[in-house]
Amino acid sequence: MASPFAPACLLFIVFIGGAAASVPAVIVFGDSSVDAGNNNQISTVLRSNFRPYGRDFFGGRPTGRFSNGRIPPDFISEAFGLRPFVPAYLDPAYNMTDFASGVCFASAGTGFDNATSNVLNVLPLWKEVEYYKEYQNKLKAYLGETKANFIISEALYIISLGTNDFLENYYTLPSTRSKYTVDQFEDYLVGAAEKFVREIYAMGARKMSFTGLPPMGCLPLERATNFVNGNGDGCMEGYNLVALHFNDKLNGLVKRMMSASGEMPGIKVVFSNPYAVLAQIIKKPSMFGFEVASIACCATGMFEMGYLCDQMNPFTCTDAKKYVFWDSFHPTEKTSQIIVDHLLKTSLRVFF
Repeated sequence: MASPFAPACLLFIVFIGGAAASVPAVIVFGDSSVDAGNNNQISTVLRSNFRPYGRDFFGGRPTGRFSNGRIPPDFISEAFGLRPFVPAYLDPAYNMTDFASGVCFASAGTGFDNATSNVLNVLPLWKEVEYYKEYQNKLKAYLGETKANFIISEALYIISLGTNDFLENYYTLPSTRSKYTVDQFEDYLVGAAEKFVREIYAMGARKMSFTGLPPMGCLPLERATNFVNGNGDGCMEGYNLVALHFNDKLNGLVKRMMSASGEMPGIKVVFSNPYAVLAQIIKKPSMFGFEVASIACCATGMFEMGYLCDQMNPFTCTDAKKYVFWDSFHPTEKTSQIIVDHLLKTSLRVFF
């Protein structure tokens, strides 16, 4: 499905160019944590282009974002002085005039491992890169080589994925578990992340921020599963430990890439960690103005997302601002904004 920013969540990689006024565009890769609606245009059941999704977005419009409103790239774009949302590349309502200042290639349900995207027939990461190559050619035709190259090199790139690789792939598919221990699978994903960064770097990206996984064992779906299995209604701490371990490895990758910056001149990488702030929100929701953290707003708040979270469900809450999670896998708009505000004040602060 997806991540809280990764919900699939998150592996959030942000490439940022210069100070706020000098960031000409936001370019997004990843999963449902950052998908602005590309899945609307492909043959998959993993969609959210219907109410109550989007009920708090501009005009109360469902766009395909897995949220009641905006998602992290929208807030990041606004913080850097750009428009307050980033459109989906496959959305026919937009064209290169719109995409010149921001574009999203993300696909809900995807991951670093191609096997992850196969689970729900969504865009694999390599296909997102193919669309990005197509975008670069269109951008050069639209603006000219010089202006396009400036946007490509100075844009803020957001890449957010990783949660699905564990929850929809490793812990769901016996074929993956038969090939790797969880530690080996983490190493495999970190290797895929490095390969991806090098590929994007070769295409012009320079300034990057890896944002790690959230406490994925505390997603309402995982808590509900824990309860059904007779283990109480708390978080699945085993999954949280995996997220923490994986984040340590990502942080190690960032340090290695910075120490080897001679290989990739001009690259700047930081590690942005959403784990602690989201864990704090979940543990003490009232400190952040929330009332409910264990279940989501939509439907019963335990298992539903996508088509199970529809307008006809009588259990959906009336005020999403009281809830940490919107559906069983994804945060509310309010939670996303708090997390982005935290990242902008910490790891991403160096880019302002």
